[in-house]
Amino acid sequence: MLAGLLDASHLMPLEALADKTAEHVGAAGFTEVLIYVADLTATGLHLLEGRGGAGAGAEPDIRIEGTAAGRAFQYGRPVAAAPADAGGAHWWVPLVDGTERVGVLRVRSVHDDDRARQDANRLAALLALIIVGKQESSDTLARLVRNRPMTVAAEMQWNLMPQRTYADGRVVIAASMEPAYEISGDAYEYALDGPLAHLTIFDAMGHDTAAGLCAGLAVGACRNARRQGEDLIAKGDAVEAALIEQYGQERYVTGILATLDTRTGMLSWVNRGHLPPILIRDNRWTSHLRCTPGHPMGTDLGLPATVCHEQLQPGDRVVLFTDGITEARRPGGAEFGRDRFTEFLIRHHADGLPLPETLRRLVHAVLEYHEGQLQDDATVLMCEWLGASGDTGTAASLTGLPDEPGF
Repeated sequence: MLAGLLDASHLMPLEALADKTAEHVGAAGFTEVLIYVADLTATGLHLLEGRGGAGAGAEPDIRIEGTAAGRAFQYGRPVAAAPADAGGAHWWVPLVDGTERVGVLRVRSVHDDDRARQDANRLAALLALIIVGKQESSDTLARLVRNRPMTVAAEMQWNLMPQRTYADGRVVIAASMEPAYEISGDAYEYALDGPLAHLTIFDAMGHDTAAGLCAGLAVGACRNARRQGEDLIAKGDAVEAALIEQYGQERYVTGILATLDTRTGMLSWVNRGHLPPILIRDNRWTSHLRCTPGHPMGTDLGLPATVCHEQLQPGDRVVLFTDGITEARRPGGAEFGRDRFTEFLIRHHADGLPLPETLRRLVHAVLEYHEGQLQDDATVLMCEWLGASGDTGTAASLTGLPDEPGF
């Protein structure tokens, strides 16, 4: 099954994936496999149909909240869709590429044993890999994961950002951006370079296409400087130089540029006119990481940038965010605020939720608090340092990776 799908995947457009999957899964005793992908805001799951359409009894759209399929997506664990009977088993299986949640599979199998469950997990892993590998060239997928039209600025931003979840044995990183279809001036960035984890968040002035262009320029200049070996201060200077060259001093970007040495847990960062990061320790103690800020990039105000340092402990979480998170408010009401923000992260982490699911619920809570209409971009980038031991088991638990071989 897996070999056949892998061989077929090289010359297969994404819209053929459902049919090719159906063609090969019988080798593992699967009688039906349906592929559902999550939409951009992770509120629904949508069927990737084959040439013959959805098929009898197949739901084209499934809500994530309150459904068995949604629980599989939220917790990263397969869920029984119906009791086993003489006809075999029926499961919802998470689609996860690395640690990036893609969607779920609906699998029917003539077998109901550990081998069948293992095969289902491995099929899901391969299909997720194929979907993510083809997403940049597939408008079919782009339309499927959208619930409404997207602005030009948001189109640029989503194609610029890295995946929303990354993990290895050293760190777990997760990010979220809202409003998903109108995002413009916010951007996040992370990258691994040997033992170093680079973490960056930007907030460009305004909430329009010009803000999106400005944020995109900041990300490009930062990446370019980083890949040439520049340090934190030089990266900020490179962003400022690019902005001034393009806009004079008419537009600016605030941001945090940070580097975590995963061997030692030493966090170094520069604040360029932005909100300070938050440190969460032992899932109860929080601190705002203070650092004398330099001026926003693009203003050329002459305030020196300072590199600050914080020694992390294994399990510490560093949270970078933009003001749209904390300043969201109901008409005439109080702001969502930093206290409510950090309490939410602590409470849901204590509930044992995977980190990506915690952030999904956070942004939905912010949207609900703001009655569904954010007036500013709201972005969160969170990094948990696991320690120097390379404990992939902890990383798997934090990101909700499926169990092997059983469910």
